[in-house]
Amino acid sequence: MAFKCAVVGAAGGIGQPLSLLLKNDPLVKELSVFDVIPLAAGVAADLSHINTGAKVTSHHGFDGADIRAALTGCDVVVIPAGVPRKPGMTRDDLFKINAGIIKGIAEAVADACPKAMVCVISNPVNSTVPIFAGVLKAKGCFDEKRLFGVSTLDIVRANTFVAELKGLNVTDVNVPVIGGHSGVTIVPLLSRTTPACEFTQEEAEKLTHRIQNAGTEVVEAKAGAGSATLSMAFAGARFANSVMKAMNGEDITECAYVYSSIQDGVSFFSTEISLGKEGISKINPIGKVSDFEQKNIDIATDALKANIAAGENFLSA
Repeated sequence: MAFKCAVVGAAGGIGQPLSLLLKNDPLVKELSVFDVIPLAAGVAADLSHINTGAKVTSHHGFDGADIRAALTGCDVVVIPAGVPRKPGMTRDDLFKINAGIIKGIAEAVADACPKAMVCVISNPVNSTVPIFAGVLKAKGCFDEKRLFGVSTLDIVRANTFVAELKGLNVTDVNVPVIGGHSGVTIVPLLSRTTPACEFTQEEAEKLTHRIQNAGTEVVEAKAGAGSATLSMAFAGARFANSVMKAMNGEDITECAYVYSSIQDGVSFFSTEISLGKEGISKINPIGKVSDFEQKNIDIATDALKANIAAGENFLSA
């Protein structure tokens, strides 16, 4: 079975390559391209010339009717909309702008496709996902199994960096990354890497620091011209594909930032989840970790408390 997917924010730096990758995904039968700016029509026209099976439709505008038209009938909604990170800007700095954007999108999803699988990329994910959940709750349609903060880029980076260090085939490497999706909340579980690897304490510390700060690495390398767009598009497309495979009955495991009680003290946490036809079928336990990783989990949990509170306070203000 193939599905109707929407990309909200399709004209942006992440949205365009993400839309291209989804247009090339055989599990996508229709790709609904939305942005507030008219460039969305050009992106859709460009994509429509590609000889793959997905039909492309275009929607743009600030009128709420435009986004609702784009979302109607969608099975999967992927949301990279928002302002990108600039040099010197943390993900928290993005909050004031992107919180309002994500709130409006959540309201549209609640009205147009409340049963869709929703994949939130818009930063800061640690706060935007709680905002999205709060809006859906207020609208009476929150399903915790169908809302995901896409943290896949952290796994993609961890796999790449470990493969480079250990001389492994990167396609064989998998490093679970838990916690959240910014800075110290990103906790790679290097001790659970497959295939099994041994890391010195120095290697573990350096790898963890690089994975946590890889976004800044890209921002600085682009010298003010952008943030991580191509790698994020790849990660977003990978996660959307995993969701669709699971909807077709495959047993899929991914890490994602979701509504969960897996970690004491926080209501959202990224960990390994099993995906099924209805979304999350199981939130897998964190399992055995090293002392170093446990210390990082504790640090991440404290930071997540503030991030989640920021999202919840935005809605109650």
